Amino acid sequence: MEISWLGHSCFKIKGSQATVITDPYSPELGYKLGKPTASVVTVSHQHPGHSYVEGVGGEPRVLKGPGEYEISGVLITGIATFHDGEKGEKRGKNTAYHMEIDEISVCHLGDLGHVLSVEQVEELDNVDVLLLPVGGVSTINAPVAAEVVRQLEPKVVIPMHYQTPALKKELESVERFLKEIGAKDVAPQPKLTVSKSNLPETTQVFLLDYPQ
Repeated sequence: MEISWLGHSCFKIKGSQATVITDPYSPELGYKLGKPTASVVTVSHQHPGHSYVEGVGGEPRVLKGPGEYEISGVLITGIATFHDGEKGEKRGKNTAYHMEIDEISVCHLGDLGHVLSVEQVEELDNVDVLLLPVGGVSTINAPVAAEVVRQLEPKVVIPMHYQTPALKKELESVERFLKEIGAKDVAPQPKLTVSKSNLPETTQVFLLDYPQ
């Protein structure tokens, strides 16, 4: 399985049978999405920075909320969460997606705004790869993100939704999260190739580059 970061909360997850695009964004955000093709698109919430489905080619199946889905050999569970720490009163609802691709479990948390409940941790059980917002402002910040990592105990953590030179909005930098979680000398890489056999034994943080 190959994971590429397209900027913000958007990833391209390419498995042997299907390709998933998460939270595609509108051009106004600042990143360059291009026109990636996919079998499946997951949308965590209806905000232009996370739901620009028209930016994805290939006539994908679009998932927009909680439920259980099986598409092209990929098992996906959408789990109801909130966009803030007040049960959605400020920013509404958010969907986290748990996906089984090539025997790897990937969790994309969307714009999660709170630590997970016991029930949510149980629903998201056995996460191999965690795609985690860390930039605060409209999602969890670095200390809360580090707490979520401790809750889920994934093998791989890939931060998302943080400030970069391309982003036309203000978020916190990824460095605060790296410091909070004790990750040192983490150099960005173009993509990450993951298989069941090469998963790290303990939690490891990876940074991915976005297309320039």
